[in-house]
Amino acid sequence: MTAENQVVVRVLFFGAARDAVASNPVEISLDAPATVGSAFRVLTERFEDLERFGRSLLFAVNQEYATRDTVLNENDELAVFPPVSGGASHDFFELTTEVIDVAQVARRVVLPECGATVTLDGYAREWTKGRQTQYLVYEAYDAMALTEMQRLGVDAHKQFDIAHIGIVHRTGRLDIGETSVVIAVSAPHRKAAFAACEWAIRELKRTVPIWKKEVYADGEEWVAADLR
Repeated sequence: MTAENQVVVRVLFFGAARDAVASNPVEISLDAPATVGSAFRVLTERFEDLERFGRSLLFAVNQEYATRDTVLNENDELAVFPPVSGGASHDFFELTTEVIDVAQVARRVVLPECGATVTLDGYAREWTKGRQTQYLVYEAYDAMALTEMQRLGVDAHKQFDIAHIGIVHRTGRLDIGETSVVIAVSAPHRKAAFAACEWAIRELKRTVPIWKKEVYADGEEWVAADLR
C-alpha cells in the first residue's frame, strides 16, 4: 500500500469517550477511500474500551456533525463524543442484525440512582389480522435511524423525569418469537419510566426510518406502523 492510498486524519475524543482512550488527540492512517465508519473500526481495534458505547457515540468532521458514511479526506479532524444534551453516556441507541438479549439490554440502564426500570420487548408474532406470518424482514436507513433514535432520547429526557434510556432495534430477517426492538428506561420512580417507554415506542414507529415486511405462506407485504 503506497502513501497515495492512505488518508491521515486527526482524532479528538471528548467526555466519556476521552476516558476510554490512552491519549488524546491521536493520528490514524486509513486505507482510501476512508469514512467515519472505517476510522471508528480502526479506533475500536486500538482502544477496546470504546466498544462499550455500542452505537451511541456521535461524530463530527471539521466541526460539522457527521455519520458513519461521511467521507474522510487527508488532514481532516474527526471528533468522537457521547450525546451532548439530555442524558448521560449510559443512554444508547443501536441497530443490530444479531439476536437481542433483552435482559442484557435492560441491565445497561440499571443504576444506583434509579428506583425502577421498565423494559418493552417487541417481538415477531405469528398471526396478524387473520393471516399467518412465517417470518419478518426489517430494513432501516441506518444513519438516519440512529440520528432519529438519539433525538428521541434527548426529547424523552426533556419530557419525562427519567435517568437513562436505551433502544436496540433488530434488522434483517426475524423468525416468529424473536425480539425486534427493546426499549429500556430507568427512572427514580416507576410512573415516569412507564410513561417514557410508552411514548418512546410510539415515537420510534412514527419517526424512525425502519420498515417491516411480513412474509406469509401466500405472499408478502410491507406494512405500515401500528401506532396503538
